[in-house]
Amino acid sequence: RVWAMEKKTKLTRCVRERERDLPGLYLYPIITEIYTRLKGSDPASRDWAGLGENSRLAPIHDAMADTVTELVLGLTNPALKEQALLKLSKEREGFPNLAPYLWHSFGTMSSLLQEIVSIYPMLQPPSLTAHASNRVCNALALLQCVASHPDTRTLFLKAHIPLFLYPFLNTVSKTRPFEYLRLTSLGVVGALVKVDDPEVISFLLSTEIIPLCLRTMESGSELSKTVATFIVQKILLDNAGLAYICATAERFFAVSAVLSSVVQGLQDQSSVRLLKHIVRCYLRLSENSRAREALRQCLPDGLRNLQLTACLKDDVATRRWLAQLLLNVGFGADAALLGVPDVTGPTPVV
Repeated sequence: RVWAMEKKTKLTRCVRERERDLPGLYLYPIITEIYTRLKGSDPASRDWAGLGENSRLAPIHDAMADTVTELVLGLTNPALKEQALLKLSKEREGFPNLAPYLWHSFGTMSSLLQEIVSIYPMLQPPSLTAHASNRVCNALALLQCVASHPDTRTLFLKAHIPLFLYPFLNTVSKTRPFEYLRLTSLGVVGALVKVDDPEVISFLLSTEIIPLCLRTMESGSELSKTVATFIVQKILLDNAGLAYICATAERFFAVSAVLSSVVQGLQDQSSVRLLKHIVRCYLRLSENSRAREALRQCLPDGLRNLQLTACLKDDVATRRWLAQLLLNVGFGADAALLGVPDVTGPTPVV
């Protein structure tokens, strides 16, 4: 009875830590010990110890012991690694606190990085197979999980793990394995910028992510272009990011030229998702005084073409952004044709 009371106190502390989204593999031995010793006892004892059928302990034990913990440990076992990568990448959405397990368990992050660097020799000359691409993309999916979790995001950045992905973004092969590799790598960076964290933007600006995204926007698939443009958009929405891109004419015109080429491509193959991000990028650039003046001369005509923008008829937010952009750069008559009544004048410059 005394032993059970002591363990119940430990268990309560563990569950509270779990509720604060701070789980780790160090919880597993305690939970497993209590569950194993008490699950075979009479119903009254199980209820008293918190193991009744309505208790949260049994589901916690099942999720941690039978699924997550076993698979995470399998990542460091060469015989089990490939299957563990596959299962964890598929089931990661069902366990929102997987990221701390991956980060804090012994050897796991090293094992994931090993998967990444092991295919570097296949990048040049291009020899990446579908099987190798699928396997490393499963590892990248787990890194995306770590990058998106608030408890591991900063640690992920401080370890400079995104830099391991940049060789993938620097590839030019258009084969399906390489396209899938680039798209999944972009997904990791996209998970970082999605949270609007200035620390993330500061880190990315210190790396080559902008030219790498511009390269993908020029030559990638529609989905890769969309994710790459989203990353550029999120960088621009940060004041430091906007100042960085508009600091020199070379940077501004490099970004503007790629955005213009994407608009040109959309006239042949329309994409509402991609156009939405392009419009938001241009609108943000127009909020910088020097960029606004430059855009009066280099804004692509396609954004004033009603045939191209007709796909936005049901997207009120993007139509408003486009109307505001056109007003900002001096095309008020074109903005009026979009029929957005609450956009009446240019926005202040940053």
